[in-house]
Amino acid sequence: MKYSEFEDIISQQRMRKYLQACNNESKRAMTLYRYNLKLSQEMFALISCFEVTLRNRIDKEMKSHFGNDWLRDLVLPGGAFYANPRVDKTYKIIKKAYDGLNAAGTYSHSKLLSEMEFGVWKYMFNNLQYGLCGRHLLHIFPNKPTSTRTNRIDNSRIFLELDYINNIRNRIAHHEPICFGFPICVDTTYALNNYTRMMTLFQWMGIDANDFLYGIDHVGRECGKIMCI
Repeated sequence: MKYSEFEDIISQQRMRKYLQACNNESKRAMTLYRYNLKLSQEMFALISCFEVTLRNRIDKEMKSHFGNDWLRDLVLPGGAFYANPRVDKTYKIIKKAYDGLNAAGTYSHSKLLSEMEFGVWKYMFNNLQYGLCGRHLLHIFPNKPTSTRTNRIDNSRIFLELDYINNIRNRIAHHEPICFGFPICVDTTYALNNYTRMMTLFQWMGIDANDFLYGIDHVGRECGKIMCI
């Protein structure tokens, strides 16, 4: 395909960064665009695995303390999130999903879990929500290092790490590139840093990521292709 046709489809504005990073070489810019899509696909697959793992570990821990319908119970009268304006956004997300399932007569705890977005699980480690939920959730990271005075690994640190992962997840979901550095250049550091972040959190959860992701982890390969453009 000619570059002019490619740009007409993708848009001049979206291709501007790719051209800039490739010294205005249109063929390289098209290749970089395609390679970025492939890297995004690979990263999103791993993020999806990570999100399911995180959700299930949170669910198991919360069930052991608050029962099998703990997520629903958070937003019902008497629940920790009920009528609490400080957690209004999370309350509304959970309540809307619960009300929809309940109205359709299809409520189950597993269905309600699957309705939640990544941000809900991230905010479970926010100081406020972590406290409201009994300060139990660090137990899902049995292999995390012990905090020191200069390197605290507490719920706030977990929240920050999850926020980084959430951000790259949203970039990919909104078709934003993950193959650039600053100033604009070809650089996969952003993707690799978040890849390492997920691998670390898997390890802290006591999961062998190499075994778990066998056959689907090709992030290093795709980053290498991008850096060779």
